[in-house]
Amino acid sequence: MDSADYTEVALRLANADLTDVESVRAALHEEPWWADRVRDSDLPLLREVAEGLRRALSAMVDAPDSADTDPESPDPDGPDPDNAVRAEVNALLAAHPPRPRLSGHGGRDGTPNWHVHVAGPDAPAVDEVVAAAAWGLAQGIVHHGTRRWGRCQAEDCRTYFLDTSTNQAKRFCSPRCANRVHVAAFRARKRA
Repeated sequence: MDSADYTEVALRLANADLTDVESVRAALHEEPWWADRVRDSDLPLLREVAEGLRRALSAMVDAPDSADTDPESPDPDGPDPDNAVRAEVNALLAAHPPRPRLSGHGGRDGTPNWHVHVAGPDAPAVDEVVAAAAWGLAQGIVHHGTRRWGRCQAEDCRTYFLDTSTNQAKRFCSPRCANRVHVAAFRARKRA
C-alpha cells in the first residue's frame, strides 16, 4: 500500500458502519488481509479511532473558508481549526503509531511487489488498521492540506471524502448521491 491507499483506509473507517464485524469487513473489503482477521473484540478500538478520525475530518470540513473570514479582525476567542485537526491527528498517531516495515511479496515472475506495512508481521489486524488510518489521514493532510476534505451534501448521507478535483467543487461523496439530489431537485421544479 502507499500513502494514498492509507488515506482511503482512514476515510473508509471514518465512514464505516461499525455496529458489527460483518459491517467492518464490508468497509475493509479492499483489504481482505485485514478484513478476514477482524474480531468482535476489535470493535471498541475501531469505534474509538473512527470517532477520532471523524473529529479531525469535521474540524477540516466545518472550518470557515479563508475567503469568508476577515484577516484584519480574526476572532481571538474562536477555536483555530488547524490546531484542532493537528491535535486530533497527533493524538491518533501517538495512540496508534505506525511501525513501518518494508515488505516484498506477491509479485510476478518471482519479483517482489515492494511496499510498506504499518505494523509488525505478527500484529493483530486491528493494530494495522488503526495505524494505517491514523497515518493515512496525516499523509492526506500533508499532500492535500486541510481544505480539500468534504462531507456529502445529500440530506441522508454524511460521508466524508477527499476532493481531488481540479476545481475543488465536489459536493457529494459519489455520483450516486449527486444523481439522487439532482433528480429530486428536478422533480421538485417540475411539480412547482
